[in-house]
Amino acid sequence: MTIADLVPSAPGGTPRHLRLDTLVRLRWLAIAGQSVAVAGVHFGLGFSLPFGWCFLAIAVSAWLNIALRIRFPLSHRLREGAATALLGFDILQLAALLYLTGGLQNPFAILFLAPVMISATALPPRHTLALGLLAAGLATLLTILHWPLPWAGSERPVLPPQYQLGNWIALLLGLGFTAIYAWRVAKEARDLSEALAATELVLAREQHLSQLDGLAAAAAHELGTPLATIALVARELSRLAPAEGEMAEDITLLREQVERCRGILGKLASLQDDDAGPLDQLSLSLLIEEAAGPQRPFGVPFEIALIGEKPEPVCRRNPGMNYGLGNIVDNAVDFARSKVTITAQWTDEAVILTIADDGPGFTPEVLLRAGDPYLSRSHAKESRAGGGLGLGLFIAKTLLERSGATLEFSNLPLPATGASIRITWLRAVFERDDRPSGPSNPELLAPYATE
Repeated sequence: MTIADLVPSAPGGTPRHLRLDTLVRLRWLAIAGQSVAVAGVHFGLGFSLPFGWCFLAIAVSAWLNIALRIRFPLSHRLREGAATALLGFDILQLAALLYLTGGLQNPFAILFLAPVMISATALPPRHTLALGLLAAGLATLLTILHWPLPWAGSERPVLPPQYQLGNWIALLLGLGFTAIYAWRVAKEARDLSEALAATELVLAREQHLSQLDGLAAAAAHELGTPLATIALVARELSRLAPAEGEMAEDITLLREQVERCRGILGKLASLQDDDAGPLDQLSLSLLIEEAAGPQRPFGVPFEIALIGEKPEPVCRRNPGMNYGLGNIVDNAVDFARSKVTITAQWTDEAVILTIADDGPGFTPEVLLRAGDPYLSRSHAKESRAGGGLGLGLFIAKTLLERSGATLEFSNLPLPATGASIRITWLRAVFERDDRPSGPSNPELLAPYATE
């Protein structure tokens, strides 16, 4: 199973399905605003405009909303094509109103941005591009074809062509900028949400495994009472049964199996004790071997160096830490040309683990974003032949930081090539049982940071 398989899919198979209720509510807001603007200009300011035609365009939008409410439930989610069509209708309806009220000379032409921005936050780029081109095309037509701008009196202002050209350019630039900005912000939010969801799924699975000992202890406690009853009955039967014969042999076998069950339940009940046995403790070298062992069959040799005075640091077995280190080692094996180097250093204050490969290394752009979810594939290919940095490295970083570590990403100093990831724990944090949920204090780790 790959990291991508861990990303949960939204209902309907895609996270880009808009709720119909969202678009209907936004359209009601637009209808209310358009009605107030048209009525205010006509009755409040006394400007002459085609009032009936304007309210006909507004009524068509209201009728569509009513029809959608009747036809579909509030929870209905629109497919990408249907959502694009509804947003396209909003652009056409706004263009009709602007056609009746002065075209791009009307200051409300800026509302062309709204449907395109909504699309940018919730629909794929190709749909947003189509809506943007539709809005830009209609805006271009409205610079030439439109009814006069509503005004009081017989003399209407004549805006110079340069001003109208400026409005047109500003609108097109606004369409492009707001669409790109909204798309980037929404994409980063979606990526981070999906990455965190995948991380929580990994943690939940690891936590489920770690909780099995608690369930086993609870089962042992619950089974203790009926097992004691069985043992008591077997003892009474052995007193009443003859000393020899098949019944005596069966009762003896029953008592032996009861004692065996007692021993098994005793072991299960002790799984949550503080002293969980030698397998719960890992030295630093064994921790490295557990991370590197599954990658050895791929033919990339490992150079492992242990630097420090005895005794070697020892930690409690932590599934999240093992998963994070294994993911980083797997990534190093994928991009290494000839070898992967793992260097472990420790002092009385800190434990430092450095994982490096002799591959192409990180580009400056990727180095700034290393550890972020969904690093773009183009950046990954530029920096690491084969691509694929992103969610896996983000999960590894998150899990290791939960164990109290801090991570630094860098390239090997010239003339060598390759990437290096430096993982640092305070020794007290590495060796104790109650690890914090976040990275160690950066100020305490400052003496061990790379220059």
